[in-house]
Amino acid sequence: MKTLVLFYSTYGHIYRLAEAIAEGARQVEGNQVDLRRVPETLPPALLDQIGATEAQKAFAHIPVARPEELENYDAILFGTPTRYGNVCGQMQAFMDSTGALWARGALVGKAGGVFVSTATQHGGQETTIRSFHTELLHHGFVIVGLPYAWQGQTGHEEVTGGTPYGASTVAGGQGERQPSANELEGAAFQGRHTAEIGRKLAAR
Repeated sequence: MKTLVLFYSTYGHIYRLAEAIAEGARQVEGNQVDLRRVPETLPPALLDQIGATEAQKAFAHIPVARPEELENYDAILFGTPTRYGNVCGQMQAFMDSTGALWARGALVGKAGGVFVSTATQHGGQETTIRSFHTELLHHGFVIVGLPYAWQGQTGHEEVTGGTPYGASTVAGGQGERQPSANELEGAAFQGRHTAEIGRKLAAR
């Protein structure tokens, strides 16, 4: 059993969720979990300008994924920040490079899920996940969300991410808010849940 957590992170919020997703997936016995990031497409000068260069040093050690690697996994969870209610350009560029996998049906029947971050509580978390689901369906993934079996998304005592479509976090307008304990718990639940379903699908 192998699970891939594939992400793009600008300031580290998605990376933090990816770590929690991976931690949850590792709770499935015998599951090999790999963290990978998609290639950066912004020029270094622009990354400096938006203050991302320093933040990205925290996950510079994570290997960059190659599209052909995806077929080696039973479950894949994709992490992306939101851009105007949709997938970020870096992740979209990577997905656009998976045409050869699509042509061979290499990802059909694998478990797939999505997790996101937005600046504000209503900044497109659900639309981003749902739009990414469309791409996963074209590849033949069996989509796995974050069911209400995880009760952390039913509370209203605090501002929090977490949707039935997938784990999420609210980063703040300046990226000042880090994922909360509740959001990380939801991410771990999704990681474990997706890996469990991936195992069942692989055993068919």
